[in-house]
Amino acid sequence: MKVSGFTIVRNAIKYDYPVVESITSILPLCDEFIVAVGSSDDDTLKLIQSINSPKIRIVLTVWDESLRQGGKLLAVETQKAFQQISPDADWSFYIQADEVVHEKYHPAIKQAMKQWKDNKQVDGLLFNYLHFYGSYAYVADAYNWYRKEIRIVRNNPNIQSHGDAQGFRKSPSLTLPEGEGINTNATQKLNVKLIDAYVYHYGWVKDPQAQQRKQETFHKMWHDDNWVEQNVVKANEFDYGNIDSLKKFTGTHPEVMQKRIAYKSWAFEFDTSKSKMKLKYRIRRWIENTFGVSIGEYRNYRLLK
Repeated sequence: MKVSGFTIVRNAIKYDYPVVESITSILPLCDEFIVAVGSSDDDTLKLIQSINSPKIRIVLTVWDESLRQGGKLLAVETQKAFQQISPDADWSFYIQADEVVHEKYHPAIKQAMKQWKDNKQVDGLLFNYLHFYGSYAYVADAYNWYRKEIRIVRNNPNIQSHGDAQGFRKSPSLTLPEGEGINTNATQKLNVKLIDAYVYHYGWVKDPQAQQRKQETFHKMWHDDNWVEQNVVKANEFDYGNIDSLKKFTGTHPEVMQKRIAYKSWAFEFDTSKSKMKLKYRIRRWIENTFGVSIGEYRNYRLLK
């Protein structure tokens, strides 16, 4: 079984992405790892080179910043990396630059890849998610955060990065030219198996100044300048206090994150007893807790039993 990891990154230092931790968290599960490094305003390239692993292959890219609708640019860049994996790879393990996998899940992930490798009905493997917010002590608790997503997909040229690179879709008969986006009307959701593993998403845990810089730039991949001007608050630091509901994290963080956590330089506290979760989410939680049924949840996949 051959596994190829892949990711994209740009301005990792400027926006405080834990991309080294992201890559190294799944590197033991991969036989090769493709990193598409976009032209940056900082030393992101040197940062990736510092990992110094023979598994890593760096691809230099230029981001087309005119693609400012629906995060399409992220899918285009992800597709560039995806198309660079070795043809003989069985699985492709995608991880975003602010996602980390705990080493305790490695055995379950490896077992799932082996179990479903030869079953062509399985297009990918679905992960659970924990979204950390404000600090490493809290995770998001409301339903407006996605709870599951595909991160391992079969090495199939008809599988493409979808939307804003949140997940993947497939076309039964269409292979697209390198770097092109996809026609979502012609694609299908992937058939996936849920595995007993979590992705830890740290995109909302970083120095408040770096988080503010990210907000002022990141939205430009979805909206025009007028929208950004009217909707993104200008400030020196990001206000983490504007959040509806969090709960305490009681587990352990991945080993690769320990140094970063130890050097955290800001404070954030949240009173978990004072939830401001919207009524519709409270109703959904009551239904889920009472009947074991989750309603209204967006699923970018078809879950196989």
